[in-house]
Order: sequence, then structure tokens, then C-alpha cells
Amino acid sequence: MNELQPIALEREGATAELVVANGRVYVSNRREFLERDVAVVGDRIAALLTDAESVIGPDTTVVDASDRVVLPGLIDAHTHADIQVTPERAAPAMLAGGTTSIVTETSGLGLLFGSRGVELTLERTADLPVTAYLTLPPQWFVDTFEPERGDDAELEAFVDLLVRERVVGVGEIDWIHVVDRESPVERLYDRARDADATIVGHGAGCRGDSLRAFATVVDNDHEAIDADGIRERAEHGIHVVGRCGSNRDDIDALAAAAPDLDRGSVSLSTDGVWPADLVDGVGMADVVRRAIEADVPERDAIDAATRNPAAHFGLEGRGVVAPGAFADLLVVDGLESMAVQTVVADGEVVVADGTPNIEPRTDPYPDSVTDTVSVDCDADRFTAPLEAAPDGVVRAMEVGQGLVTTETTVEPAVHEAVADERGDGTAATDARLGPDPDADVLTATLIDRDPATDDRAFTGFLAGYGLETGAVATTAVWETPGLATVAADTADAVVAAERVAELGGGFAVARDGAIVADLPTPVGATAADAPVEEVAAGVEALEATLRESGVGVADPLLTVQTLIFVGVPTLKLTASGYADVLGRSRVGLEPTADPES
Repeated sequence: MNELQPIALEREGATAELVVANGRVYVSNRREFLERDVAVVGDRIAALLTDAESVIGPDTTVVDASDRVVLPGLIDAHTHADIQVTPERAAPAMLAGGTTSIVTETSGLGLLFGSRGVELTLERTADLPVTAYLTLPPQWFVDTFEPERGDDAELEAFVDLLVRERVVGVGEIDWIHVVDRESPVERLYDRARDADATIVGHGAGCRGDSLRAFATVVDNDHEAIDADGIRERAEHGIHVVGRCGSNRDDIDALAAAAPDLDRGSVSLSTDGVWPADLVDGVGMADVVRRAIEADVPERDAIDAATRNPAAHFGLEGRGVVAPGAFADLLVVDGLESMAVQTVVADGEVVVADGTPNIEPRTDPYPDSVTDTVSVDCDADRFTAPLEAAPDGVVRAMEVGQGLVTTETTVEPAVHEAVADERGDGTAATDARLGPDPDADVLTATLIDRDPATDDRAFTGFLAGYGLETGAVATTAVWETPGLATVAADTADAVVAAERVAELGGGFAVARDGAIVADLPTPVGATAADAPVEEVAAGVEALEATLRESGVGVADPLLTVQTLIFVGVPTLKLTASGYADVLGRSRVGLEPTADPES
């Protein structure tokens, strides 16, 4: 007889360690709300009882859920918990937002260090009260615009990780890397399928025959932004992941498509909650509230944040209130507000009266992951050669809606840059192409910062950002280890980039030769190991400084971070040139130049 049976049998003398009493419990397998008490032993639910008085002893913790609703702990089906702030620091805020489990990309340490980074992320998240399930970064085996970084040894290391506890599959892949082309990432996918692992898709802009082809590769996708896109994904057997987080809110589209979907093939996610939103209490409870508010049926919304992602990703024992399941429980005032009162994670009360009662883990990361920025900040790196624009016009990116940058042309300024001295002691000058902020022409530079790779950099041009003075630099870019700058003044680009390198990663804004705002993110150069409130205040200060400098786009830091993100077409930066995303080729500054194959 196991340790749960005496409670289920209400044996004399058997006492539960925790009882959530007097609540309306959502019983997923019946899709009903029942008046039950939930009795817990260790980290497992022992029984649902009509009255748990017989198993309450002097040492039993009792949570009174009178007039409240008891739900399974909520699961974020897709997030990026290891960038901006470390998951250890974010865990209490996640719990306060009703999130007890996450399926997260390894976008920070995994992207930089590959299997070694995933191993460290597993180690650092092992004892978190938020259960973290990880996916492996496929970017190591992508060669669309740059050579693949993963060799055979790294492939085998990834394969070994696929069978590790809490590794649930391969992370998001941009469709342009795998549709209608041979890609080395298929080697990883073949092995992942052998391991019955899940493959996450990133299908922004993917539709029609391309989506049909993408459906032969991936198992789920979170990038549909309208009802037709959601229906199309479901039609081709893709598990739909709706999202509502710091970057996007696509819940209305999901609600419009919901009547046409298999309710068991839909999950909910945040796709990332940034520090300011964590401070404001944004979490999966808020996502479920939004779904219900948008007229997704209550039970469907709850299932999409509990049992559905648990089933899709194979999270055994999560997502249900049932005997033998992990004791992840959420007590909310009601389904209309989803106001979180109590959270139980693995049998422990971690949020009481809406406030976390646990402290974040603060032991330091090893030096090997906080010293990862190796860049040459020579001034010429932040300008372009004059010969790239024989007619005075260059190819450029233009800030569009959201994370999109489209292709345009601009006329950059010609700068006279002082070069090395001649042998006779006089200075030689070398004309270079640089920013002209009065004409809304800025330089945009990406430097490969990975100490393990060759030193490479490319400077292109950006319109529509609005920066009138100074420069901004960051290492918190997406899907590649890089340091990006956007500059109205190339001298300030040097100052900002040098400051970010000095911090070991992060953000910096320079103006008139001095740093006016910065924020260190030294863990893999992408995450801050600091209180969430402090990081949120730092981001706010950076954004305010950029707005003072003329930037008018909705998300001034995110725009810079995603200039290199080829997951959102059409023209992006690489360290070797522009990425013509839909053309799947690298192109240079000259508008008439043939794409480089």
C-alpha cells in the first residue's frame, strides 16, 4: 500500500500534510466543478474528499478556500524564462501570477554554450518551486545565413539530453530554415523523433503550401496572429499554442477560431513575460482570465493552461487535480477575476494571500557564463565602407509594425574618419558611410560576441527608429550571440558598446560621449541576476532615455534586440551582411547587388 492510500481510505490516525478545504474544485477528467477538499501527502495529491476533517491532524496545514475556486497549477506552454532576468530571480513573481510549470526555450545559456548551457540551466532550475521543462536550441544546427555551429559531437550531446528528465523536446525553429530546403537541423530532428520528443515551431508569416510543409516538421506553433491562421494550423495537425504576454496578445484571434478547433489540441502561453510585467503580476492566471474574457468557454480556457500542455509535452502528473498527481494547486477568487490567493507547488504553499512566501535563489553563477563578451570596438566597425554606395544609396532596414523590419533604401552621410598616421607623421583620412539622424538614417551594427567564434561584424542602416542623438547597444539579441548597436553618432556607438562589454553583457545608452543609462545582464550576456524590480526599473530608465533622444517606436529596446531575429521577415542583420529572410540569402549594402548564396 502506498503512502497515499491511508488518506484515501480515511484510516484512523492517517493525517494529510496539507488540505485545501471548502473550495469548488475543477476536476479536469469530468470537466466539472465539485465541492471537494483536496488532501495532500508530500508532493502528491492523495484524495479528493467530501469532508477532509478526518485526515486533518495537529500538524496539517489547512488552506481555507471557502467561496473560492481551486484549479490545477497553470502551465505556460511556451516562454523564454532565461533571458532578461534569470528564472531563479523570476520564480516568486511567476508563482504569484499563478504559473507553477513552464515549458521554456533555452534562449540564453543554451544558445551560447549549446549542450553545456542546457546542462547548467537544468542544474540551476532543478530546485525551483516553478517546475521548468526545457527545450533544446536548434539554432546550433542552422545554416541558412551563417555556417552551423554544431558539430557531430554536439549533436550527440543534444541527443543524450533528449532523454533527460525535464527536457521535453527541441525548441522553436523558424520555418524558413526547414521548409523547401535541406538543413543540417534535420539531423537533430531525426534523432528527436526517435526519442518521441516534441518539436516546437515558429511559423511567423508561414501559410499555404509552406505551412503544409512546415507541419511535416513541427508539432506545435505559437505564431498565428489571426483566426484563419489558427484554423489553418489546426487543419494540418499542428497543436495550436495561443499567447498573451509581453510581446503579443493573440487571444481574440484564438477565441474567434475556438469553435472550429479540437479543444484538446489548444494550449495557452505567454511567449515571455518581461520584468515590468512580472512586477505587475502578469502570469498564466492573467492569460486564462483574458481567454475567458474573450469568450473562450471557461473549462476550455482552464484545460488549455493545464491538462492540454501537460498531455502535449508529456508532463506526467501535471495539469490535473487528481489522486497521484503532483500537488500543484491554485486558489482564485473566481474565474472572472482569476485573482490569485493561494498557490501550492509540489505540495508546498508558496503564495499566501496573493503574496509569495519564498525568496529567490541568489547564489552566483560561475565566471564561465558571466564573461562571454569578446568584441573589438574599433570605430570603423560602426560605419560602412564608402565603396558600398557608389551612387550614394544603400540598402537599409525600416522599422515596421511589431518586430518586423522591411527593406528600403537610404542615403547615409559621408564621414571623414581619422585613420592611422602615415609614415611622415601626418594623418590619413578614410571616408566612411555613417548615420544622418536629421534624415532619419541610423547605423545598425551586429558584432559576433562569442569568444569561441571568429571575429565578425557588419554595419547596415536603419530608418524609422527616430533616434536623434547618441547610440544604444545590447547583447540581449535573439537567436544569435551578438552585440547590436543603433547609432545616430558613431562615437557614441563605441562608448555604448564598450560599456556593454565592460558589464559582461546588457544594455547601454550613450550620448555626447558619456553613458546616460545602462543595465547589466551578465548571465550569458542575456539575463540579469538581480531582483526583478531592479531590472524592471533599469529597463524603464533605458526606454525613457531613448524616448528623450527621439525614439518613438512602441518598444524601443525590443526593436534593437530583434533587428537580427530572422523568425520575423523580411530584412534582418547578420554578422556577415543583411539576411534577406524570404529569399533565404545574404545581401550587402548595394541595392542592386545580387544576393550572396
